[in-house]
Amino acid sequence: MLWISNADWVALQLTLKLASISTGLLLLLCLPLAWWLARSDSRARVVVEALVAMPLVLPPTVIGFYLLIFLGPEGWLGGLLEQLGIGHLAFTFTGMVIGSMIYSLPFAVQPMQNAFQAMGERPLEVAATLRASPLDRFFTVVIPLARNGFLTAAVLAFAHTLGEFGVLLMIGGSIAGETEVASIAIYNHVEAMDYAAAHGLSLFLLLMAFSLLLAVYFLNRRFKVVGVA
Repeated sequence: MLWISNADWVALQLTLKLASISTGLLLLLCLPLAWWLARSDSRARVVVEALVAMPLVLPPTVIGFYLLIFLGPEGWLGGLLEQLGIGHLAFTFTGMVIGSMIYSLPFAVQPMQNAFQAMGERPLEVAATLRASPLDRFFTVVIPLARNGFLTAAVLAFAHTLGEFGVLLMIGGSIAGETEVASIAIYNHVEAMDYAAAHGLSLFLLLMAFSLLLAVYFLNRRFKVVGVA
């Protein structure tokens, strides 16, 4: 019989909290970056696009390892925070949010960039002839036309965070109730040969991931949304 224990529910809640915060911050912070990548003719654009796409090809443990060094007590940021009396970010929820954002970066940036590129110049030119300011054009023309790109970015970034394992294990460890997310809890159950508990959590994540991807494909078919390149 499949069942989910109280400890596993805590891990699931932590996973959903992590995915929600990471996705919200990614959409907010990646919006200007995606706009610049869609509109810029700078030679640096190729370099930035390659950096954004790197999490797609790098092993998660590599990203997690360097984040652990960077955010740990001896790292550049972690050491600075230690000196300020704030404390380093390794094995903390905040550190996991940073790791999730970096690992899911291409899933947030590329759909928004593609949506900006797909709208073309014509709507902005028409708005300009009506004397709309650049800021007005962005919020009244660009944002509504690219809304499905935002939705695709949000769903993909959220779903990708649900399944993260290597990065989160490296930067967060496996502290029950603090950094043990669902994917790590599944790994711990398998190590303990508790396959029933692992099956319950896995089935929950499988159904959630399928539902989210089904929503993305439905939106692509219904509204011709542009997805990840």
